[in-house]
Amino acid sequence: MSKVEQKLQSLGIELPEPPKPVASYVPTAKTGNLVFVSGQLPLVSGDLKYEGKVGEDVSLEEGIEAAKQCTINCLSVIKGEIGDLDKITKIVKLTGYVSSATNFNKQPQVINGASDFIGEVFEKKGEHSRAAVGVSELPLNSPVEIEMIVEVSE
Repeated sequence: MSKVEQKLQSLGIELPEPPKPVASYVPTAKTGNLVFVSGQLPLVSGDLKYEGKVGEDVSLEEGIEAAKQCTINCLSVIKGEIGDLDKITKIVKLTGYVSSATNFNKQPQVINGASDFIGEVFEKKGEHSRAAVGVSELPLNSPVEIEMIVEVSE
């Protein structure tokens, strides 16, 4: 078991099977030493853990948890691409989309659910650039979607 997976296990997290794409795309694209992760939703066993708009149907706290679940799914598809999460040398960028109720402006706090989790798991390697974007709708009525770019070793 990789050190990253041991860290996840110590946090009570077991990586799920990589979620299946919900449209015509691949979960990851690797070029050189970069892996680009397609947007991941807060799916658990194929079902959305949360649905709706943050600030209306989904609380801020649930939005934060949804962002964390999206990130767990990102790690799952990265593992499917590279085989061993210890090959991650740097989390380069994280982009979070938040389906937001009218006048909801706490997207950065929601996406902190992903950033804080990455920092906890990867420490210094987890320091990343980021965007937190409010949108009117997301696929499947998801409240949050996360995509990542990571640097890996061979």
